Amino acid sequence: MSISAPHDPKLAKRNLRAVRRPLRARRFSTVVRPALLLTVLALSVLLLVLFCLDIAVGETTLPLGRVLDVLSGGGTRSQRFIVLDSRLPRALTAVVVGAALGLAGALSQSILHNPLASPDILGITSGAGLGAVAVVVGTGGATGLLATLGTPLAALAGGLLTAVAIYLLAWGRSAAGERGATGLRLVLIGIGVNAFLLSAISFMLTRADLEVATRAQLWLTGSVSNTDTGKLVPVAIVTGVLLVVAAGSARTLAVLRMDAETTRGLGVRIQAQQALLIGVAVLAAAMATAVAGPIGFVALAAPQLARRLLRTPGEPVLASALAGAILVVGSDIVARTLVPVDLPVGIVTAALGGPFLLLLLVRMNRKATVS
Repeated sequence: MSISAPHDPKLAKRNLRAVRRPLRARRFSTVVRPALLLTVLALSVLLLVLFCLDIAVGETTLPLGRVLDVLSGGGTRSQRFIVLDSRLPRALTAVVVGAALGLAGALSQSILHNPLASPDILGITSGAGLGAVAVVVGTGGATGLLATLGTPLAALAGGLLTAVAIYLLAWGRSAAGERGATGLRLVLIGIGVNAFLLSAISFMLTRADLEVATRAQLWLTGSVSNTDTGKLVPVAIVTGVLLVVAAGSARTLAVLRMDAETTRGLGVRIQAQQALLIGVAVLAAAMATAVAGPIGFVALAAPQLARRLLRTPGEPVLASALAGAILVVGSDIVARTLVPVDLPVGIVTAALGGPFLLLLLVRMNRKATVS
């Protein structure tokens, strides 16, 4: 004999509202989450406001309405020069670089299950910096085509080679007897490689001439002020493609957050998918570094901020890219307005990222103590 629970109309209605109806189109299906969409829309609006504000502020401050008028084709000749030729490339660079760093941080942290697994902590950024410094010091600070193309290409190659080296060094057999590169091993080896690369950069700077070392050190601070539109266009296109690839792999990322046995049971090849998505993250971080130099802590902070805003179990890709762009554009505004001199944006992000890293470490330590 079974006793059935009394029917509660209010509870049944609440349960029906909690069930989200999926949207299906042939093989594609998704679930609409209004709160998540509104948060992403709010981040997009905030980014647009900061983007226009970054163009408006400077030695000659323009009203936001005037900036929008010039962007739509109006304005005087002097205003078009200030907005389109002087400030627009810098603001666009901040958006693209920030989005690429946010994307790279979201992928690496989600795959490696560690909020500290960002490209600047793992050594990818330092590898790109070493490649660029090697070209600057090796060529004696030459200008022209070699400086325009050689430094970004060397930074891109340095970041990619560093990632391959870290992945090969982390390859081994786990405690369960499975071969592969585990997340903890990648993080630990990446931290060690990062320290070695930073020492190599410092050694190269001490051996270079003063003028060359000064130029290399300026690049290492991270800046969005020296990028032209021609150099930015291919980076923006590649970043957009990588963002689409990462967004299309959202389900794979969700599965990779589970334990290895469950992931294999769902038919996901763990090592292959990890290598693919880590490759996307490394390419995004290396390209951002090649354009603007090493801009620290954005890839570390953006995914964690987006995760807390959206309240998702993992690091959201699109929201992390938006948060990264907001951090870089906002830091560029701070660097240009709150101090008497025009600071590189990397100095501001480092000043803000240091306390954030300490806060993150304290939170991780408290969770480990409770568990």
